[in-house]
Amino acid sequence: MNKSLKVVRIILAALMLLGITALLLDTTGVLRHWMGWAPKVQMLPALLAGNFLLVAAMLVVTLLIGRFYCAVVCPMGIFQDIFTWAHKVIFPKRKFHYTKPANGLRYTVLVLFVLAMLVGMNSIALLIAPYSAYARMVTGLHAAGAVRWVAIVTLVVIGLMSFTMGRMWCNTICPIGSLLSLVSRYRIFGIRIDNAKCVGCHRCEQGCKAMCIDIDGGKRVDHSRCVDCWNCLAQCPVGAISLSGKKKEESEKPVDGSRRKFLATTAAVGTAMVVEAQEQKLDGGLAALTGKSVPLRKTAVKPFGARSLKNFHDHCTGCQLCVSQCPEKVLRPSSKLESLMQPEMNYTDGYCRMACTRCSEVCPTGAILPVSKEEKTAISIGVAVAVHDNCLSAQGIACGTCARHCPAAAISMVTLDDGHQVPVVNESRCLGCGACEYYCPARPAAAIYVEGREVHQEV
Repeated sequence: MNKSLKVVRIILAALMLLGITALLLDTTGVLRHWMGWAPKVQMLPALLAGNFLLVAAMLVVTLLIGRFYCAVVCPMGIFQDIFTWAHKVIFPKRKFHYTKPANGLRYTVLVLFVLAMLVGMNSIALLIAPYSAYARMVTGLHAAGAVRWVAIVTLVVIGLMSFTMGRMWCNTICPIGSLLSLVSRYRIFGIRIDNAKCVGCHRCEQGCKAMCIDIDGGKRVDHSRCVDCWNCLAQCPVGAISLSGKKKEESEKPVDGSRRKFLATTAAVGTAMVVEAQEQKLDGGLAALTGKSVPLRKTAVKPFGARSLKNFHDHCTGCQLCVSQCPEKVLRPSSKLESLMQPEMNYTDGYCRMACTRCSEVCPTGAILPVSKEEKTAISIGVAVAVHDNCLSAQGIACGTCARHCPAAAISMVTLDDGHQVPVVNESRCLGCGACEYYCPARPAAAIYVEGREVHQEV
């Protein structure tokens, strides 16, 4: 029975990891119909999306059986297990041992993470959020610039930690792991050691990648750090370990008042994180345009369904799922510090076509809300700005490319007194799709580009 629990957990965890990874790498858009739910059941995306029922369910499961989320649902947790397993294969004599919890470090990181989210430093704080970090790592390794370096650093740091210290990252750095640890320490069902049966062989302790089993210190388990891998259940040779409810003496143990206060404070701050307003205008961070100078946008262009810069900034975890799903490669991660890794529109290689709604279908946090094809044609995310001095028509070369390709018929060519024609934009009709900027043949600076709207408007 004990071995069966471990096998079932491994199978479920492997399916989750493979499913999310395949979804992140899928460029056809097919897998979103099958695995689109997986990112939405991740803890932080669910919290930012306002899916409090799902968050509550996760906390209830944690209170019942502990950090099952870390063992099965979180892809970063499962990813670490691969490195731990690799170390065991390379160094078969490697054994874990009990270590004291680094509570000062992990709860300090948790508080700093929450405070960073509250003051609007989302892009920095979310570098250590587990789902976002894993997603950026998967999609960023084959990207360029800052995105690739973020992916490489994440892979190296977490890979080395898990290779040498098991789930130490989960129990010291990961803010979701630290949050769940506050609930898991009071779990109803957990790993129990029968003192009468235990022969003190230390096999359970040596196989515990969370390093939370202390045989010499009283044959006890630190349930705040236990990640429900259930390795110990399968390794005990005498059946002294079981997954069972609290003993009477455990249930009657007085609750540490300071811990209760910390839990209540953290929960309150976490709730505030969801509803706290941040008023901050984001800037570009666009990749260089081949053969063109980069448009100096005063306001970044965010995708249809984002509603506003504020909504996008408050909810986006920079997981890059929308980037990987964008068929026109219009969405690009920003390299600016204030919006690091948060996607924005780049019209270098294409424009946002009205028939595509993939990003709004896969976003797990509400940063891009669902929008239909019909609704998309009535939303303006930006407005085109014409630079007449750069226009080929103003230089005596017949063009009008921007007007011909505008899907909203928001651009018309007007004849100047000297007989030359230049584009004029009807701002009330412009959608900000970027077709005009993409097709504009002017070099080195485009004669027309899209300026983002802080708040998206209906047209």
